[in-house]
Amino acid sequence: MYLGADDTITALATPAGVGAISVIRVSGPKSIETVEKIFQGKKKLSDSQSHTIQYGKIYDNNNELIDDVLVSIFRSPNSYTGEDSIEISTHGSQLIVQKIINTLLERGVRIAEPGEFTKRAFLNGKLDLAQAEAVAEVINSRTEASLRGARNQLDGLLSKKINYLRDMLINTSSLIELELDFAEEDIEFMPLKEVKKNIELIISEIEILLKSYSFGKVIREGVNVALVGVPNVGKSSLLNYILKESRAIVSEIPGTTRDIIREEVSIDGILYKIYDTAGIRVTEDIIEREGVFRSRDAVKNADIVIFINDATIGFSLELYNELLTLTSENRIIKIINKIDIKPDANFAHDIKLSAKTGEGVDELFKKMKVMAIGSQTYTEKSAIVTNIRHYNSLLKAKEYLTNAIESIESRMTGEFIAVDLRNAESALSEIIGKVTTEDILNNIFAKFCIGK
Repeated sequence: MYLGADDTITALATPAGVGAISVIRVSGPKSIETVEKIFQGKKKLSDSQSHTIQYGKIYDNNNELIDDVLVSIFRSPNSYTGEDSIEISTHGSQLIVQKIINTLLERGVRIAEPGEFTKRAFLNGKLDLAQAEAVAEVINSRTEASLRGARNQLDGLLSKKINYLRDMLINTSSLIELELDFAEEDIEFMPLKEVKKNIELIISEIEILLKSYSFGKVIREGVNVALVGVPNVGKSSLLNYILKESRAIVSEIPGTTRDIIREEVSIDGILYKIYDTAGIRVTEDIIEREGVFRSRDAVKNADIVIFINDATIGFSLELYNELLTLTSENRIIKIINKIDIKPDANFAHDIKLSAKTGEGVDELFKKMKVMAIGSQTYTEKSAIVTNIRHYNSLLKAKEYLTNAIESIESRMTGEFIAVDLRNAESALSEIIGKVTTEDILNNIFAKFCIGK
């Protein structure tokens, strides 16, 4: 438990601002009795069953009417937090919301900390830690793929896999530790060959999860894409075509784009953060020179660099060689643009397209997707690692298990094997919160919004 766990807490659960409805959450041992003191309806809240809604009026502590409300009752343990909880639906005036919250505060309720409702859900066994973290990811999802990945984690797909691996470890290590108790009798409960086989199986399962992280990171954070080329090759035209709107100025005058234009677009469920860079060239213009500097920086940080060349001019070898000093060759997609003007252009390229007509752009999208997530596909039933904390815990578990195999191969005693297996199990337990610390919890839930 944590300091303040027995408090009754409240917060606005809906976004701040004027709207049709606002929802105020209250949770804790005195939530029902406190709200009942300021609520008047046909039925007392204390007499109402869980998961029912009562209509009535909320009054302040001077018995002045604040608003007509709907009050939803959720009794322990059948609530989001596992505690007695109330949700007050009011008209969406910020003045009304503040008056109700102030009235609750005057009666001993306190404002919830960021993520405290979900933290209580974890501490009360309603969610494990991986599922609790997925709540924030669901809220922040911006594409179909990121929502699906977060939903999978919230539904417990990753947790089930981790628990399965933990059970295998516990079963194996318990037999080894049992043998230690009977060391003098020289009893073997599981041959070391079988122990090694089990550990190798667990390692292979962990490696599958570790490999999923690159995909998980993409669907969670998106992909940085830099549009690069010498001035006037069609970078801004391509950006406008992708966005289906005139976001960037297109002109025959070289150097029109002097600063980086950043836009986000979802293509086939993946979020791409596209940076339309200033044309990279030597220039005396101070403003354009700063834009070129920022363009080089964008290339360094890009996951994908779309290197655009003009079909009527040819391949910009000097710029390509400069790009190779900023990023790796396997991150670059070489484009021939303006094939509507010169369709027979055939210098070095990966894709030929026309940013004006859209010809070849779908092929570019396919290439971007393969570079972003590889050829491996994940279904809605796949356990995917999207969180760096989970990834690092899996790496630690794999390291301990590798040490255990080395101990077996070196014919070391069972104590060494047992220690590594216990450490590996502890690393896996950190993912779902079977083993955790207050610092870890504070770090996780501090990133949540207040009211969740």
